[in-house]
Amino acid sequence: MAKPVIAIVGRPNVGKSTLFNKLIGERRSIVEDTPGVTRDRIYAESEWCGRKFILIDTGGIEPKTDSMILQKMREQAQIAIDTADAIIFMCDINTGLVADDREIALMLKKSGKPVVVCVNKADKVGMVDPTFYEFYELGFDKDPVAVSSIHGTGSGDLLESIFEEIPIVEDEQEDEDVINVCVIGKPNAGKSSIINKILGTDRLIVSSMAGTTRDAIDTRFENEYGKYNFIDTAGIRRQSKVDDRIEKFSVLRAHMAVERADVCLLVVDATEGVTEQDEKIAGIAHEAGKAVIIVVNKWDLPDAEDKNTVEYSKKVYNALSYMTYAPIMYVSALTGQRIVKLFEQINYVFNQSKMRVSTGMLNDVLNDAVTRVQPPSDKGRRLKVYYMTQASVAPPTFVLFCNSAPLFHFSYQRYIENCLRDTFGFKGTPIKLVIRQRGEEDETRI
Repeated sequence: MAKPVIAIVGRPNVGKSTLFNKLIGERRSIVEDTPGVTRDRIYAESEWCGRKFILIDTGGIEPKTDSMILQKMREQAQIAIDTADAIIFMCDINTGLVADDREIALMLKKSGKPVVVCVNKADKVGMVDPTFYEFYELGFDKDPVAVSSIHGTGSGDLLESIFEEIPIVEDEQEDEDVINVCVIGKPNAGKSSIINKILGTDRLIVSSMAGTTRDAIDTRFENEYGKYNFIDTAGIRRQSKVDDRIEKFSVLRAHMAVERADVCLLVVDATEGVTEQDEKIAGIAHEAGKAVIIVVNKWDLPDAEDKNTVEYSKKVYNALSYMTYAPIMYVSALTGQRIVKLFEQINYVFNQSKMRVSTGMLNDVLNDAVTRVQPPSDKGRRLKVYYMTQASVAPPTFVLFCNSAPLFHFSYQRYIENCLRDTFGFKGTPIKLVIRQRGEEDETRI
């Protein structure tokens, strides 16, 4: 289950983000020839030789600086180092080995983590720059690896070297029968208490002090409903309040826990209602395309018991207007009220997120939708939607081919999404629509 975490660190402007984008196969990090562009940790899942891993990009480290921004970037990089199972230490062959590289090397040696030195910008094919051999002076156990992050040369050797330092663990192997359930929410909303009630034991520390759960904790569980891996996360606080380095480390782990989940349980405190922070946390799961169940906890307390579930649900959906697809369950971790029913909902939304619909059925719905509500037009040109097909699941992703992508307004996309939900359900899961434009001359060939 737990995928190894690899962090890319180094001075500013040595090519960390370019390598990150190359290794994950997409342009996610901002790449700019200016020191300090990548200020926060960016992470993504990737795969090499059948092994999945999480890669973290970091802002450049300047060991000695008075700049507040650069100091913050160093803190962020240190969090990534603490989080990682292994580290790619990136240097620049054009500048050679500099004093800051030596300072960073000392910092990495203190971490005790496996390190592979990546000497970037070795763009000359078939030639070894004599400068390359300077980097052996850093004194790491593994030989440095020369790469070109722009062209991708040497990246395979780099990953091979880094994975030699990360042994395969038993729970790294995926179990297709297990549903990964990530429990997210503000501090003190009752996440750990809900898992403890499910397990019937105090598996996790429960405390009224916010921030008790520092890391994401995996717990396997099996019952008559199926096999589950519950991931309890640290409560995600407002960013302005996340000053302690361990707390920042917890937030990163929470984000990564959502990434590897199949279903997210968003735990809301019934006595407080949906707060601004709840909205932000819900957005993490929504943007990640995860199936979601909104779990209103503490429904047994006096401040909550006299509330009407219908009226309360309206308030929840009003606050989480982008997540009206998510079912709401009212529970009490203290008394166990409706806790067992969570399993039925988890199975249901998981299956909904994995649902596939045939192209024929999709286009029957599309044709009916276009007939009932005419597509928008602009300056005499009307949108034509040729056909739709499903590209993937979790979340269900549909590709729509049309004559003009700009004419396919968001409001009409929402209309198509609602038609899909009315026909097929997709309860508990976001839907992703991908718009593809084709020329008018292609219409006759479809």
